[in-house]
Amino acid sequence: MFTGIVEEIGLIKSFDGRKLIVECSKVLENTQIGDSIAINGCCQTVTNMTANTFCTDVSQETLKITKGFKSAEKVNLERALTPNKRMGGHIVQGHIDGTAKYLGDSRFEIPHEVSKYVVYKGSIAIDGVSLTISKSEQNIFEVALIPHTLENTTLQYLKTGDFVNIETDILGRYVEKFLSTQNNSNITENFLKENGFI
Repeated sequence: MFTGIVEEIGLIKSFDGRKLIVECSKVLENTQIGDSIAINGCCQTVTNMTANTFCTDVSQETLKITKGFKSAEKVNLERALTPNKRMGGHIVQGHIDGTAKYLGDSRFEIPHEVSKYVVYKGSIAIDGVSLTISKSEQNIFEVALIPHTLENTTLQYLKTGDFVNIETDILGRYVEKFLSTQNNSNITENFLKENGFI
């Protein structure tokens, strides 16, 4: 589990379609083989390490769901949450839902099948960065981006038309599952608002 608070920007040294090698420094502190590191929001297992790199084995499922990885690409990195770490962002699993297209001006176009989990003032992880949704209409949403976030993440390099990894808030998926399996005759929009679901 992660928080969506990026610890550093790393650099992909190489990717051969399966093995990924990332150059970094901060996220290697106290990291061991078998630990999890989120790379652009995608949870990966450390399989090897050197003084300034770590290696992961990337599955075909990861490549199918995410925007993928390219050599010389800068990536957002975050180590898995520990019990003594502050929860500064939101609960991020590192399980990417798909990709979104950057439209410029902090706006993104998301696939229709995922848009139902995007709500005004809700949370979303974009390339592993925890952000608040400031506007949402159909399959277009906008996020609140402050200078500090831009300066410390790869979002500063986004260009119109670029694709990003997205992970919607897990709470929305639990609410959907609950609603689909229960007798919901007493569950209304007001009930969900009063109980903090929307």
